[in-house]
Amino acid sequence: MTILPLGVGLFSVALFLLGFVLLAPRRARVPLDRRQPAQNQADSQLTRFAGSAVHLVDGYFSQRKVRLFSREALENAGLRMGQSDFFVLVLAGAFVGALAGFIVAGPLLAILFVLLAPLAGHLVIGFLTGKRRALFDQQLGDTLQLLSGGLRAGHSILRAIDAAAAESLSPTAEEMRRVITETSLGRDLQSSLTDTAERMRSDDFVWIAQAIQINREVGGNLAEVLDQVGETIRERSEIKGHIKSLAAEGKFSAYILMAMPFGIVAMLMVANPGYMNSMVTHLLGWIMIGASLVMMTIGGLWMRKIIDLKF
Repeated sequence: MTILPLGVGLFSVALFLLGFVLLAPRRARVPLDRRQPAQNQADSQLTRFAGSAVHLVDGYFSQRKVRLFSREALENAGLRMGQSDFFVLVLAGAFVGALAGFIVAGPLLAILFVLLAPLAGHLVIGFLTGKRRALFDQQLGDTLQLLSGGLRAGHSILRAIDAAAAESLSPTAEEMRRVITETSLGRDLQSSLTDTAERMRSDDFVWIAQAIQINREVGGNLAEVLDQVGETIRERSEIKGHIKSLAAEGKFSAYILMAMPFGIVAMLMVANPGYMNSMVTHLLGWIMIGASLVMMTIGGLWMRKIIDLKF
């Protein structure tokens, strides 16, 4: 009987403390960085080591022309780092992969991971570049609306491009800002727009550059021309999306067919580890594996040719 009054009393005290914490007036707190003078934090040992490695690689690249992971490729991928920075990052990944491979299966797997590290870096750059270019194509409709709106407001084409760079998202903002910077340094506008189209591999942006160049030569209402180009680009985007939806089933089937042999082999090795030993202990097994890889490569390229529709 004495437990119930004690529990009610503790619950009442807890409610009182909670109300006091929530309703009590708060004193103004001065941030810690305003109470103490600004102090530069010392770099860690790992940061200093990475900086030294980047400096050494940069000195090596400055004396030789190395095209691997070039500055242009990194810029197209949207990576804000230098060639030496990315190369050091790849070397670090190769070291970690070699260490993991050596622990798991010995020196052969470690060497394989070291050799695959540059390939992995190249694939990452290619993936980021393709994603950035696709996003640039998706933003072209909004970019044209911003350009035509700026022209109707009475701005010049350079001022309209500057406004589009300020209002757009990445990567359109970066590319438009680059065009403005190049023209400010004295380069021709048409050359900057053409380089942007080649760098982004956008056929639609080639039309925009040609429309701007023709208007500069013969005159006319550029805003109306850009609206017509934008309408054409939107229709092409609708057709492109329709084609992708029709080809999605074929692509998914191709992915399943390409992954099925590897999945079956992995399942057999897990269910019965000794079942695949004859394939790797006899010459005929290696010949069959090689022939299978060749036929899978041919079949994969064939299916890619079928489902990769051009328009």
